[in-house]
Amino acid sequence: MNRTMFTILRVLDKYGDIVGSIELSRELRSHGIELSERTVRHYLKLLDQMGMTKVQGKRGRMITEKGKSEVTKAFVTERINFVISKIDSLSYLTDFNVDTLEGNIILNISFFSEKKLKDVVRITAPVFASPYVMSNRIILVKGGDRIGDVQVPRGCMGIGTVCSITLNGIFLKSGLPVTSRYGGVVEVEGGVPKRFTSLISYDGSSMDPLEILIKSGATDVAGAVAGNNGRILASMREIPVASIREAEVLKEKMSHKGLGGSILFGKPNQPMLDVPVGIDKVGMLVVGGLNPIAAVEEAGISTESKAMSTLCEYSHLLAFNDAVSNLLYQ
Repeated sequence: MNRTMFTILRVLDKYGDIVGSIELSRELRSHGIELSERTVRHYLKLLDQMGMTKVQGKRGRMITEKGKSEVTKAFVTERINFVISKIDSLSYLTDFNVDTLEGNIILNISFFSEKKLKDVVRITAPVFASPYVMSNRIILVKGGDRIGDVQVPRGCMGIGTVCSITLNGIFLKSGLPVTSRYGGVVEVEGGVPKRFTSLISYDGSSMDPLEILIKSGATDVAGAVAGNNGRILASMREIPVASIREAEVLKEKMSHKGLGGSILFGKPNQPMLDVPVGIDKVGMLVVGGLNPIAAVEEAGISTESKAMSTLCEYSHLLAFNDAVSNLLYQ
């Protein structure tokens, strides 16, 4: 397994569908790898022999379960700083306009068994009605359908939720730089965030912190929603002190449009929930877009999540109740 083969697997894993050598060559160029179609086919044959990919007639290849496993394990040094690099790239590519509610936003995508649909709807409905989500608008589809450029596996349901990194993009387009520092779990008492109980730095991480924390059992989103006391997923950002007034105005505009959930600002040059900030910086607490999925995991229902998974036109999202109704009664 070399880096070129690993990159091919990453591209196939991203698509989750059959990909031909021409399309693969184009995708590899975007990763800085220039290969002819013939060379790509050579690497694909090697991956076939290793059981990482499987031929699908003349249409191309699909990644196998063995290949998917390799993507999560191989070349960890290649994936150091992967998360922070992805945040920067997606923030730049987000072109959402808060005034017109048009443009691309960033989605997290989660999968769960289609047999658990009614349970998941029951569990997540109160979370989407709470301030602990970025938005109550989602995409909900059956297995075989796509959310952005991600295909939902057969036998599963796919749900796309607004990722909090969308906020970075909105702020960036308004001329306000945002630095993502940590993803973590925040203890909530009486509906008020009190302290971080877990923190993982985005810088140097090969995995999204919130994906890890969902599986760790560290959250109590259900408690925070039902009784105002619990533990939610959230992330800490930093903005320049000089931009605080503009940031507060933009926060209010987002809130009026149903975006952002609970966003809190700290004080200049002072710790945010006991977490230090940089010189001439203000801490900003942003709720995690995966809080509904954390509540599902708390109920013992297995999920698979891909944070910051894809860009999607905002108009494709529906309010939670509408999305559920459309799926159940279509």
